[in-house]
Amino acid sequence: MKTFTDDEMNQLMITARPYSLVILKPGPNSFDNTAPSLIWEHARRNLGLRDAGVLAATLVVLDDSELWGIRVLTGTVDDTVALLNDDPAVAAGVLTFEVHPCRGLGGHLLP
Repeated sequence: MKTFTDDEMNQLMITARPYSLVILKPGPNSFDNTAPSLIWEHARRNLGLRDAGVLAATLVVLDDSELWGIRVLTGTVDDTVALLNDDPAVAAGVLTFEVHPCRGLGGHLLP
């Protein structure tokens, strides 16, 4: 693992940019019989958002917690809320969400 100097860190930190962190949780209709097809369309929409450069990262949570997923989007909190409100699974009450402003370095890729 590389050790970064203070100068290298300062150069990297000035490139940090804003993101929106999304936490997805089950909604009141999460176990409805239409939920699987709505989650499928939610996933299809995520692929479109990723292709458009709006969705930077998407993770599905696999434990038994109340957390179902985490997303990182490149838009503002207001833009992200608007996008999520148009999501078919959110609109149908299968998913609920929280959005938090955050900051990070671009260019991270999941291995």
